[in-house]
Amino acid sequence: MDISSIVDEVSGNQVAIPGLEAAPPVVQSAVGARAFGEENRARLLRDYFPRGEDVDPALAWRDVYRLLLWIDRTTGLAHCYESDKCQPGRPWYARSLAFHVWVAGALGVDPGDLDKHIDLLFRNATADLALAAAKNRGRLLPAVAEQRKPYEGMGLPEPGEDPELESIITGSLEPFLLQKPPSELLRNLTERIQAHVSFENKRKNLVGEGFEDTVAALLRRIPSIAERHSIFVRPPLHHLPGFRTPRANSKTRQVDLALVDNVSTRRTLVSCKWSVRSDREEQFVSDFRDYDQLEEAGQDFEYVLITNEFDPARLAAACEVRRQNSPLFTAVVHVNPAGLYAAYRGPVPQRGRGIARALTHIDSGRLSGLDSWLTELGNR
Repeated sequence: MDISSIVDEVSGNQVAIPGLEAAPPVVQSAVGARAFGEENRARLLRDYFPRGEDVDPALAWRDVYRLLLWIDRTTGLAHCYESDKCQPGRPWYARSLAFHVWVAGALGVDPGDLDKHIDLLFRNATADLALAAAKNRGRLLPAVAEQRKPYEGMGLPEPGEDPELESIITGSLEPFLLQKPPSELLRNLTERIQAHVSFENKRKNLVGEGFEDTVAALLRRIPSIAERHSIFVRPPLHHLPGFRTPRANSKTRQVDLALVDNVSTRRTLVSCKWSVRSDREEQFVSDFRDYDQLEEAGQDFEYVLITNEFDPARLAAACEVRRQNSPLFTAVVHVNPAGLYAAYRGPVPQRGRGIARALTHIDSGRLSGLDSWLTELGNR
């Protein structure tokens, strides 16, 4: 069926859609169309890191937080734990306050200005998306006018109109306004608010693979690591040396990151998880079992978890989970355990044993920081 018409299934008559034929094709820049995609993330990371400059392992955590840490708009604080549990009055609100103040100080900025210095990957990606969307709207205006022309005078809502949201805005600002804002201004404002909410809902699309890309970018900018290792991002497991191709009809296994030592051939499989869901422990064990079954070289491989999880019980569980008579993870790495210390020692009574368990693992070195892991990797 021709896209410029629809078929009236009752009468069989074709009904023209006014203005459709006049509409120009929707054109988005490659960046705008895939603002959260792999290519654009790679471009944004190249733009962030100064060309030719190496990364100091001791300071790599700063880059992670500048690129990926964000402000929870419901609390106004740096996001460190599940939003619903960090609301004012709850124990994690006090811990979020402590973490926010700590991370601002560690990055050398005022707590009130922290939002200007973090979340760079997401903010730049949404800026690309907003720019592409604005260009498309401009291109489509003549076609939209043509499509609406047959219905002039019928009081149809304009694109982007949201009477309920407009009412909330004008009702809240009415005591401060000399006159009611023009309808076009209100419509533009509601569109911006809707876009902001829509973009925020896309964050999880960026944080997952964005964390993997960021860690890979750091590894490639530390000469002692990059010169000795081949670094893979989201490779199928059988593309790595010593792992066989899955049997026919079996699911291809993929790992977040992998490093292969070009000298010793040691393989390190890395699970990069910004946060760890409560059911993830079983998934970690299942993933390792799959990796182990596909290993055909008869050699051990390292299995490392890198995370920014703040739930103490989940961190402790990751440190303690075992396979047979050995720890499941060769290393459990947090972006910066000092942030955990700040949150856990906030002015709020501790409940349960989770925090004590997590602090024990930090003190013993079982739960290490990104700086320590990168330094150890570079010194091999």
